[in-house]
Amino acid sequence: MSKIMNIPNHILSPLIEKALNEDFGSFGDLTSISFQDSDKELTASISSNQDGVISGLLCAKMVFNKIDNTLNFMPQVKDADFVKSGTEIAKIQGNAYSILAGERTALNFLGHLSGISSETYKLVQMISDTKALILSTRKTTPGLRVLEKYAVKCGGGQNHRFGLDYGILIKDNHIKAAGSISKAVELTHNNKPYLSEIEVEVDTVEQFKECQELGIKYILLDNMTPEQIKECIKYNKNNSVLEASGGITSNTIQGIARTGVNYISIGRLTHSSPALDLSLHIL
Repeated sequence: MSKIMNIPNHILSPLIEKALNEDFGSFGDLTSISFQDSDKELTASISSNQDGVISGLLCAKMVFNKIDNTLNFMPQVKDADFVKSGTEIAKIQGNAYSILAGERTALNFLGHLSGISSETYKLVQMISDTKALILSTRKTTPGLRVLEKYAVKCGGGQNHRFGLDYGILIKDNHIKAAGSISKAVELTHNNKPYLSEIEVEVDTVEQFKECQELGIKYILLDNMTPEQIKECIKYNKNNSVLEASGGITSNTIQGIARTGVNYISIGRLTHSSPALDLSLHIL
């Protein structure tokens, strides 16, 4: 797995603050507020109730430390670690109010991101005997893209574009708006960043052949069956990089990967992965 970079503080901090403001509202934690001025200190433990891959420990730590910077958040594992059900993920020591008030927001981040990592890991393992790599897409929760794409990396996947400014991907509606693939390529060519390539989405073998004639280096094969993909590969005279996408599930991913495609992009990794079941308990 390639090195996983930490999420920059200037990006993460506003997201955590927004989440805490959403949960605290105007009056704070009315249930736990009676502990706010107490000297009572607690030790709490976060554990996993499922097998999975952990992601989001930095988010959980920041949640607790924004509430109370004297809390001691002690990870027992690292992001990208595979854990078995029952594994202790982290310990938190400090003021009772601060731990209780931060519990849900911390677990929301940690569970959501670990769910994405776990689902990614499962699919990566399913196609480990092929050359295909799994990509995330821009089908992310608004405002949480950087976190969700980070979670995909923790699970062993890779990332497609982070945003519209990361490269040119000509999709079906661009083709319709331009009138043809060749016209769409012509119109977008001047916007192509230096040292990057244009990618074109196709949904028929005929469109794939047209891209070959145009010399397109990156081609996205949208909603194609393994048979259609193999047909495209047969006509891949330019050795174009091929990406498969569209409705790919655990039931179909192995058949797609074994066609010989380079990449498989899966939107549901970020928009539909179930959260990993985690719990916080006072010890």
